Amino acid sequence: MTPSKWVRIWNERLPDVPLTLLQVSAAEVAGVLRDGGADAAFLRLPVDRTDLSAIPLYTETTVVVIPKDHVMAAVEEVSAEELADEIVLHPLDDTLGWERPPGLPAFERPATTADAVELVAAGIGLLAVPQSLARLHHRKDLTYRTLTDVPESRVALSWPEEKTTDLVEDFIGIVRGRTVNSSRGRTQPQPEQKPKRPEAAGARRKPAVGKATGRTAGKSAGKGARGGAGGSGKNPRGASGGAKGGKRGKPGRRP
Repeated sequence: MTPSKWVRIWNERLPDVPLTLLQVSAAEVAGVLRDGGADAAFLRLPVDRTDLSAIPLYTETTVVVIPKDHVMAAVEEVSAEELADEIVLHPLDDTLGWERPPGLPAFERPATTADAVELVAAGIGLLAVPQSLARLHHRKDLTYRTLTDVPESRVALSWPEEKTTDLVEDFIGIVRGRTVNSSRGRTQPQPEQKPKRPEAAGARRKPAVGKATGRTAGKSAGKGARGGAGGSGKNPRGASGGAKGGKRGKPGRRP
């Protein structure tokens, strides 16, 4: 696993909460979770979900690691049937997460993936692993080819179901690509609502200032209304008289 992106996002969002990474073998990871040695873990399915929760993340291609001068290096893909006469290595650290599929010969079991890679380089067998591990253990004298007709390797994020804490929920959200404002299944604080300004019953809005105001106000002012209308353009005094007449209820001056 290369969780550097998720660790970076964690440090940005929760800078006061340190995130510690532990490296364990595939065979040990479920036990570490159950014993409380880690809050969450990346592992390969299947896993016993009696007491562990798991969210599948992605599926990884299975490849066969071979020497560069091997006859299979001339093709892009290798079927399980084509490995019938080969010694296929399967490390005890169980990096695949699946049992021997039909068509593959019985596995030899070196202790670790690194040990298996050394055996392949020495010409003793071939190694079936997820593609990420083939890249991790890359050597100049080795290469790999896609292995068909076998199960792919499924990677998941897992944690003890009874220990689904808020911080675990935060990490699940980061791994699944949720933004900082998206729901993580936790109660989010609601933004404070400003109280609306009460409006008195029967209150009316002020009329807009402008020509319409002079006319409306001037209607009840008699001649002041005509003064406002007549003063448009050529006689600003008439317009002024109309506005004053409307406001005070007195007739405005004639132009």
